[in-house]
Amino acid sequence: MSLTNTDRTTTGMAAISARAKGAAAQAVPLGKRAGTTAIQGARQGVQGAKEWAGEWAAPHMQDAIFTARVWAAPRLEEAADAVTVTVAPKVSAALRSTADQVRPTAPTTRTGLRRLFDWRLLLGLGVAAAAAGTTAALAMRRRYANATADAKDDVEPDAPGSADDSGADAASVNGRVTTPGS
Repeated sequence: MSLTNTDRTTTGMAAISARAKGAAAQAVPLGKRAGTTAIQGARQGVQGAKEWAGEWAAPHMQDAIFTARVWAAPRLEEAADAVTVTVAPKVSAALRSTADQVRPTAPTTRTGLRRLFDWRLLLGLGVAAAAAGTTAALAMRRRYANATADAKDDVEPDAPGSADDSGADAASVNGRVTTPGS
């Protein structure tokens, strides 16, 4: 009896379902085992290939590096000679030109009014003006003090009680001298 040629009754369907479940129950563990075995086999194969490649590549890698260095050395020397002959003079000229552009110009000497308005000169003039002002203020103060003392001496009599000169000039409050009878 084939699986496609069954009677479509409930008991027939139940029998087909039971067989499918049994086949699936057997297939799942077999599939898991096959997957695990395949992974283990792949790991062993990769490990073996890695060991073989390491054993084979180590001496070949040394040879490849040596060959590359033998090939590159003369070409690098030729490139260095070419740069020295062609590029180096151009680079040198460019560097000198840049240095000339960067170098600051010499400071110009100041003439005329610019020389007069130098900060040091202005500072000196300020100090001299301050000294002259201080000297003038002190002289005026001394002069005022002397004038005040002289005026005080003129107003006050020398000796108390010698006011017998009644006809003498008397000073008023505002400092004017008045004579009697005028």
